[in-house]
Amino acid sequence: MRARALAAVVLFGALGVAHAQATDARRSAVAVQVGDRAVTVGEVEDRMARVPPFQLRAFGGSEAEIRRNFVDQVILPEQMWAKGAEARHLETQVPTRFDLDRVRAEATLRALRERLGPPSAVSMADVQAYYDKNKPRYDAPERYQIWRVLCATKEEASSVLAEAKKDATVTHWNKLARDHSLDKATYLRGGNLGFVSLDGTSNEAGLKVDPAIPKAASLVRDGELVSEPVAEGSSFAVVWRRGTVGASHRSIDDVKEQIQAAILRERSEDEKKKLLAELRAKNLKELNPELLTGIDIQPPEGTVVPRRRPGQVPPGSSR
Repeated sequence: MRARALAAVVLFGALGVAHAQATDARRSAVAVQVGDRAVTVGEVEDRMARVPPFQLRAFGGSEAEIRRNFVDQVILPEQMWAKGAEARHLETQVPTRFDLDRVRAEATLRALRERLGPPSAVSMADVQAYYDKNKPRYDAPERYQIWRVLCATKEEASSVLAEAKKDATVTHWNKLARDHSLDKATYLRGGNLGFVSLDGTSNEAGLKVDPAIPKAASLVRDGELVSEPVAEGSSFAVVWRRGTVGASHRSIDDVKEQIQAAILRERSEDEKKKLLAELRAKNLKELNPELLTGIDIQPPEGTVVPRRRPGQVPPGSSR
């Protein structure tokens, strides 16, 4: 029995090897040759495998007809156009070289993305870690949209508040912010602090205010001014509550696909940077940035270039 089992294993192994060899021989056979350009059966199969079935059906009613028409209508024309391009040495011309470089670069990035796989390939463990790290994005407290004019003294703030009550328009408020606000990061946008939670954190990146400001805003309704100036450090703020975003909670199941896509984007960017660094170290032979200042940038054909008066400096340049 053991001898028979061993013989069966050897036989199946030999059959597998023979089948693989036959497949390799079949796929390496030349299906189309245009000049010195050869396309193998395997290459045709691989091209057809990338075409959706419903598109393949447009090439014919039977498998034999589909194969023949695909070669006649897709493979042959491509090879003949490519052969014609070689005969005209188009690959040596600058526009064509740029296009070829771009295609190769896009193919490299496409291969990188395929290697990383789809977003669904990101594991739940990685999703959970991302969710825990970015919990504030998914558990957001109630936030108030606040516009604020920050004044040096309580008297000035009271005067600005009185003016704002007389004319509660955005245009007038913006003028008050430009004329009085000490906060030079926000005074040109009407003192808009974004949406602020009770701890003073804003949805505007890097912006945090005194918690007294959102606390005062929470005591009035949307569209109302806080009735008194609010102390903010040694200064005083005139506060206008413009709107509200309610508290929200999104579970990991709610944002799973969003997180998977975000993780995949991060991984893709990291891989691109890593690959670019490797290629730069391996292939970059010379870089002379100082020579770039001598490059003449010609406007597109048909562009009207305004004439400069003698001695006039072009916009964006320096003497």
